[in-house]
Amino acid sequence: MDGGEKGLLGKRVLVVEDEYYIAKDITDALEKLGARVIGPVGTKEEAMERLRETEVVDLAVLDINLHGEAIYSVADELSRRAIPYVFATGYDPTAIPEAYRDRPRWQKPFDPDELAGELVESMAASKEGS
Repeated sequence: MDGGEKGLLGKRVLVVEDEYYIAKDITDALEKLGARVIGPVGTKEEAMERLRETEVVDLAVLDINLHGEAIYSVADELSRRAIPYVFATGYDPTAIPEAYRDRPRWQKPFDPDELAGELVESMAASKEGS
């Protein structure tokens, strides 16, 4: 088992993505590394519901645009709870509001396995900052 697998083994990762095939690819990549995927969900309302219902969320992957609605209220809730997250988006960095530009961002199309590895790094960086 490599470091990436140990880093996500048993971690609960919320996946918020409205495109079925992308959500499936992300889910598959995370599960290969031992993560327990919450979702995937395709709306911000579903994401907020999962956050209310799920006792522990360790990490999140957020598509910025869900059926024409911005995901930033979910990002704010994750930040409030000190849960690390990454954006998975087709948006250019300049289209992202200033308050969110420092967050890790994966430009679509991307390799879901590389994204899963980034989550391990995000989680480690979050723990160092605590």
